[in-house]
Amino acid sequence: MRKLLFGTALLGALAFAGPAAAAVKVHSLFTDNMVLQQGDKAPIWGTADPGEKIEVSLEGLNVAQGAGFSAGNDGKWLIHLRKLQAGGPFKLTVKGATNTIEIKNVMVGEVWVCSGQSNMEWPMTASRNPYRDIPAAKHPNIRLLRVPKAPSQTPRTEFGPDKDEGTGHWVPCNPGDVGKFSAVAYFFGRDLHKARKVPIGLIQSAWGGTAAERWTRKEIFDEYPDLKGLKGSDLYNGMIAPLIPFAIKGVIWYQGESNADQAAKYRTLFPAMIKSWRDDWKQPDLPFLFVQLAPWDVPKRQTWPELREAQLLTAQKVPNTAMAVITDYGDRKDIHPKDKDPVGARLALCARAIAYKEKIVYSGPEYESMKADDKRITLSFKHVGGGLVAKNGALKGFTICGEDTNFVDAEAEIVGNLVVVHSDKVQRPVAVRFGWHNYPEGNLFNREGLPATPFRTDEFPLITGLKK
Repeated sequence: MRKLLFGTALLGALAFAGPAAAAVKVHSLFTDNMVLQQGDKAPIWGTADPGEKIEVSLEGLNVAQGAGFSAGNDGKWLIHLRKLQAGGPFKLTVKGATNTIEIKNVMVGEVWVCSGQSNMEWPMTASRNPYRDIPAAKHPNIRLLRVPKAPSQTPRTEFGPDKDEGTGHWVPCNPGDVGKFSAVAYFFGRDLHKARKVPIGLIQSAWGGTAAERWTRKEIFDEYPDLKGLKGSDLYNGMIAPLIPFAIKGVIWYQGESNADQAAKYRTLFPAMIKSWRDDWKQPDLPFLFVQLAPWDVPKRQTWPELREAQLLTAQKVPNTAMAVITDYGDRKDIHPKDKDPVGARLALCARAIAYKEKIVYSGPEYESMKADDKRITLSFKHVGGGLVAKNGALKGFTICGEDTNFVDAEAEIVGNLVVVHSDKVQRPVAVRFGWHNYPEGNLFNREGLPATPFRTDEFPLITGLKK
């Protein structure tokens, strides 16, 4: 009888107590060694019991926006910190009714998302000088996070599973962890850290062989007649959506190889992708910096020049973007050129100019206008920096045509900040092209050592479909 009464009393007590309170949780972005964006009301978010009171503090000081807050009826909570100044390390504390989470070694600085396909994913171990660069990668104030590879048919709020245990959490940049990290992103972060002298957070979300439509929110396609009905969005859903609304400074992007055969459509797709990211981050001026396709002797049609032109048009038409030209660092036989150091360096120049408004030369010469007479065409440029130069000999890479649209190799010379182009084979020229090949070999630079982007002055029909 005593046992029966005890058991009945215990069951009654448990029934009276009701279900146990759920532990407060934070999003998987918030781990030890993380970086919070300076100068922004950085959001912190997670889940708890509906109505549960949440307290957030940084290094013991309440820096939340407002005196206090509670989880919503759906159990989700989000709070914005007051604007922070660069520094650290700090401790981020999140306290709920039944548990407390402590996130240690937190820095405040500049956070960048590093995305694209294989040339962005390309790791330090496979770069040009891994035995030199990896041992030197001792930068405790640069922090690295690799997003798990996890496509999804619907937008995810958390990271998906990945077989690689090294993904999904922040680590300080050190020789033991940097080997698997994006070489382009590392060199970008290293140079930016040196220039800005604040902590840098790099979030790698990249996957080789992927097209831009897979990185674009599906609903944006309906806003563009050229994109309606496009297949894609699975990588946006699984590898970008989980990052939002984490506070970031900007994006670096290296992609386009998988879209070269649809270069004409990329003129619409790429700006639409940028818009979808900016819309969802609620940052209409989010700096978006990208790499123009490197030279490669593609065993196909000459479509890569048209993709490069689509990238150039994006840089010209979409505000707060910039393009790093790397025509001098290609590999004729390899779609993955191993020289990633200069790629990261040029992206860092773009960041300093676009995101941080430094008055520096960040771009090579860019075609602006032309003037034709009976036998020659004179070209003018912007981004000439300290002046135009021909690197390693006479100018090369120019072709010219008459009304028959038959382009032939041309002679070119620099006259001040102009380039004059002609050929004895073309008596009445109408158009010039520069570097218009899958593997361009032009040598027009500015004195700051930055190469001119490939270009054309004509509006002849494109191989991939549309007119200029």
